[in-house]
Amino acid sequence: MKKILIGVCTITAIVGCKKEPTIPAPSPEKEMSMEIPTTHECYLGILKNDTVAMQLSIKGAEIIDGKLSYKFFEKDKNDGTFTGQINGDTLFADYTFMSEGKSSVREIAFLKKGNIYIEGYGDVEEKDGKTVFKDRKKLFFDSKIVLKKADCN
Repeated sequence: MKKILIGVCTITAIVGCKKEPTIPAPSPEKEMSMEIPTTHECYLGILKNDTVAMQLSIKGAEIIDGKLSYKFFEKDKNDGTFTGQINGDTLFADYTFMSEGKSSVREIAFLKKGNIYIEGYGDVEEKDGKTVFKDRKKLFFDSKIVLKKADCN
């Protein structure tokens, strides 16, 4: 009887001491740090002899890199870059551009409707070395500058 009891105790001890492999639970940091993809989009507007081209790199609601070019007939062209945010259906950004050999910064706004962006305009003022809208809530989006989605080539 003593041998059976020792055998049962030994087997119980051996089986009881085996550790089941544990699978670590995903940490909240890993789940929260899912990478937001960056999308690249291009838009083009042509009105008679004028051309406006815009390229966007968007990550979430942030414009991480944008390029904007205005080529108006018989006027100096404006080429520049911008960064900004998309609030709902409206893009707001600070556009840094060269025109007539001078670097300037102005706030821009575009309303997105489907596959087009419509440039917004309104009263502006100079603030901290750049031109900004006086009141974003009073912008007009009935501009003739309408940019349609285009291939990025």
